[in-house]
Amino acid sequence: MRAITIIVLRGILALALLGSLAVQLLLVPLFWADLHGAPDGLRVTLVILVVLGVVSLQVVGVCVWRLLAMVRRGTVFTRAAFGWVDTIIGAIAAGAVIVFAVAVALAPTTVAPGVVGLVCGAALVVAGVALVVYVQRMLLAQAVDRDAEARVMRAELDEVI
Repeated sequence: MRAITIIVLRGILALALLGSLAVQLLLVPLFWADLHGAPDGLRVTLVILVVLGVVSLQVVGVCVWRLLAMVRRGTVFTRAAFGWVDTIIGAIAAGAVIVFAVAVALAPTTVAPGVVGLVCGAALVVAGVALVVYVQRMLLAQAVDRDAEARVMRAELDEVI
Protein backbone atom coordinates (compact mmCIF):
# COMPACT_ATOMS: atom_id res chain seq x y z
CA MET A 1 0.00 0.00 0.00
CA ARG A 2 1.33 3.41 -0.87
CA ALA A 3 2.41 5.75 1.91
CA ILE A 4 0.02 8.47 0.73
CA THR A 5 -2.92 6.07 1.02
CA ILE A 6 -1.99 5.25 4.61
CA ILE A 7 -1.59 8.94 5.45
CA VAL A 8 -4.97 9.85 3.93
CA LEU A 9 -6.72 6.96 5.66
CA ARG A 10 -5.15 7.86 8.99
CA GLY A 11 -6.32 11.45 8.50
CA ILE A 12 -9.86 10.24 7.85
CA LEU A 13 -9.71 7.97 10.90
CA ALA A 14 -8.40 10.81 13.07
CA LEU A 15 -11.25 13.07 11.93
CA ALA A 16 -13.78 10.29 12.53
CA LEU A 17 -12.43 9.63 16.03
CA LEU A 18 -12.48 13.34 16.86
CA GLY A 19 -16.01 13.57 15.49
CA SER A 20 -17.09 10.62 17.60
CA LEU A 21 -15.68 12.31 20.69
CA ALA A 22 -17.64 15.44 19.76
CA VAL A 23 -20.78 13.31 19.47
CA GLN A 24 -20.19 11.83 22.92
CA LEU A 25 -19.35 15.12 24.59
CA LEU A 26 -21.68 17.53 22.79
CA LEU A 27 -24.48 15.75 20.97
CA VAL A 28 -25.35 13.04 23.51
CA PRO A 29 -26.26 15.64 26.17
CA LEU A 30 -28.39 17.44 23.56
CA PHE A 31 -30.01 14.11 22.64
CA TRP A 32 -30.73 13.56 26.34
CA ALA A 33 -32.38 16.99 26.51
CA ASP A 34 -34.40 16.34 23.34
CA LEU A 35 -35.83 13.18 24.90
CA HIS A 36 -37.17 15.19 27.85
CA GLY A 37 -40.80 14.17 27.23
CA ALA A 38 -40.00 10.48 26.71
CA PRO A 39 -40.44 7.95 29.50
CA ASP A 40 -37.34 7.78 31.67
CA GLY A 41 -36.67 4.11 30.87
CA LEU A 42 -36.72 4.79 27.14
CA ARG A 43 -34.67 7.95 27.52
CA VAL A 44 -31.90 6.21 29.47
CA THR A 45 -31.95 3.18 27.18
CA LEU A 46 -31.63 5.18 23.98
CA VAL A 47 -28.84 7.39 25.30
CA ILE A 48 -26.90 4.37 26.56
CA LEU A 49 -27.34 2.62 23.22
CA VAL A 50 -26.12 5.70 21.33
CA VAL A 51 -23.02 5.92 23.53
CA LEU A 52 -22.33 2.19 23.13
CA GLY A 53 -22.78 2.49 19.36
CA VAL A 54 -20.28 5.31 19.18
CA VAL A 55 -17.84 3.34 21.34
CA SER A 56 -18.11 0.36 18.99
CA LEU A 57 -17.25 2.65 16.07
CA GLN A 58 -14.30 4.04 18.00
CA VAL A 59 -13.01 0.53 18.66
CA VAL A 60 -13.16 -0.23 14.94
CA GLY A 61 -11.31 3.01 14.17
CA VAL A 62 -8.50 2.27 16.62
CA CYS A 63 -8.12 -1.29 15.33
CA VAL A 64 -7.95 -0.12 11.71
CA TRP A 65 -5.34 2.44 12.79
CA ARG A 66 -3.25 -0.36 14.32
CA LEU A 67 -3.63 -2.50 11.21
CA LEU A 68 -2.46 0.43 9.09
CA ALA A 69 0.65 0.63 11.26
CA MET A 70 1.25 -3.04 10.53
CA VAL A 71 0.77 -2.42 6.81
CA ARG A 72 3.32 0.39 6.94
CA ARG A 73 5.84 -1.88 8.70
CA GLY A 74 5.08 -4.79 6.37
CA THR A 75 3.92 -7.04 9.21
CA VAL A 76 0.20 -7.27 8.44
CA PHE A 77 0.55 -10.81 7.08
CA THR A 78 1.41 -12.23 10.50
CA ARG A 79 -0.63 -13.83 13.27
CA ALA A 80 -0.45 -10.56 15.23
CA ALA A 81 -2.99 -9.00 12.86
CA PHE A 82 -5.66 -11.53 13.83
CA GLY A 83 -6.25 -9.95 17.24
CA TRP A 84 -7.03 -6.59 15.67
CA VAL A 85 -9.26 -8.12 13.00
CA ASP A 86 -11.09 -10.24 15.59
CA THR A 87 -11.70 -7.12 17.68
CA ILE A 88 -13.11 -5.36 14.61
CA ILE A 89 -15.45 -8.27 13.97
CA GLY A 90 -16.58 -8.25 17.60
CA ALA A 91 -17.16 -4.49 17.60
CA ILE A 92 -19.20 -4.63 14.39
CA ALA A 93 -21.23 -7.57 15.73
CA ALA A 94 -21.82 -5.62 18.94
CA GLY A 95 -22.92 -2.68 16.79
CA ALA A 96 -25.48 -4.92 15.09
CA VAL A 97 -26.85 -5.97 18.47
CA ILE A 98 -26.96 -2.33 19.57
CA VAL A 99 -28.90 -1.28 16.46
CA PHE A 100 -31.33 -4.15 17.02
CA ALA A 101 -31.68 -3.08 20.68
CA VAL A 102 -32.67 0.39 19.45
CA ALA A 103 -35.45 -1.23 17.41
CA VAL A 104 -36.58 -3.22 20.44
CA ALA A 105 -36.57 -0.08 22.57
CA LEU A 106 -38.60 1.83 19.98
CA ALA A 107 -41.13 -0.96 19.26
CA PRO A 108 -43.49 -0.33 22.20
CA THR A 109 -43.51 3.44 21.62
CA THR A 110 -45.55 5.51 19.20
CA VAL A 111 -42.84 5.23 16.55
CA ALA A 112 -44.25 3.89 13.30
CA PRO A 113 -43.81 0.14 12.84
CA GLY A 114 -42.13 0.80 9.51
CA VAL A 115 -39.39 2.76 11.26
CA VAL A 116 -38.84 -0.12 13.67
CA GLY A 117 -38.64 -2.46 10.68
CA LEU A 118 -36.10 -0.19 8.99
CA VAL A 119 -33.97 -0.16 12.12
CA CYS A 120 -34.15 -3.98 12.23
CA GLY A 121 -33.06 -4.03 8.60
CA ALA A 122 -30.14 -1.76 9.46
CA ALA A 123 -29.14 -4.19 12.23
CA LEU A 124 -29.19 -7.00 9.68
CA VAL A 125 -26.98 -5.00 7.32
CA VAL A 126 -24.49 -4.26 10.11
CA ALA A 127 -24.41 -7.97 10.97
CA GLY A 128 -23.71 -8.64 7.29
CA VAL A 129 -20.75 -6.27 7.44
CA ALA A 130 -19.38 -8.27 10.38
CA LEU A 131 -19.67 -11.42 8.27
CA VAL A 132 -17.88 -9.75 5.34
CA VAL A 133 -15.02 -8.77 7.65
CA TYR A 134 -14.97 -12.36 8.95
CA VAL A 135 -14.55 -13.61 5.36
CA GLN A 136 -11.71 -11.10 4.95
CA ARG A 137 -10.15 -12.54 8.10
CA MET A 138 -10.26 -16.01 6.57
CA LEU A 139 -8.52 -14.64 3.48
CA LEU A 140 -5.89 -13.04 5.72
CA ALA A 141 -5.36 -16.42 7.41
CA GLN A 142 -4.81 -18.03 4.01
CA ALA A 143 -2.36 -15.30 3.03
CA VAL A 144 -0.43 -15.73 6.29
CA ASP A 145 -0.26 -19.49 5.74
CA ARG A 146 0.95 -19.01 2.14
CA ASP A 147 3.56 -16.53 3.30
CA ALA A 148 4.84 -19.00 5.89
CA GLU A 149 4.98 -21.77 3.26
CA ALA A 150 6.90 -19.48 0.92
CA ARG A 151 9.43 -18.70 3.65
CA VAL A 152 9.97 -22.41 4.32
CA MET A 153 10.43 -23.10 0.61
CA ARG A 154 12.90 -20.22 0.29
CA ALA A 155 14.87 -21.57 3.24
CA GLU A 156 14.96 -25.04 1.72
CA LEU A 157 16.01 -23.62 -1.63
CA ASP A 158 18.77 -21.61 0.04
CA GLU A 159 20.06 -24.82 1.64
CA VAL A 160 20.08 -26.60 -1.72
CA ILE A 161 21.96 -23.76 -3.38
